[in-house]
Amino acid sequence: MSQAPAKSNFLEALARDVATVLKSLGGSAHQNVVIDCVAALKRQRGEPVTQGLRQAVVEAFERYSEWFTRPFGDGSMRWALIAEPG
Repeated sequence: MSQAPAKSNFLEALARDVATVLKSLGGSAHQNVVIDCVAALKRQRGEPVTQGLRQAVVEAFERYSEWFTRPFGDGSMRWALIAEPG
């Protein structure tokens, strides 16, 4: 059995969490703030927060680029919501 669909679902769920966090923060925030808030959301739901969460959130942000942008360019650590997840 392939793990690709499970990883895709996991990343989509993280991307939705990123969108929720960004929306609650007015539409944009520093990457570290977003990641910390996603971790807090997961803890509130009783989900484990693993060592690899930071990298997984960044990967979700990059994979769902139709939802997010870096408003100050590629090297920026500021993230912004450009579209609500469908």
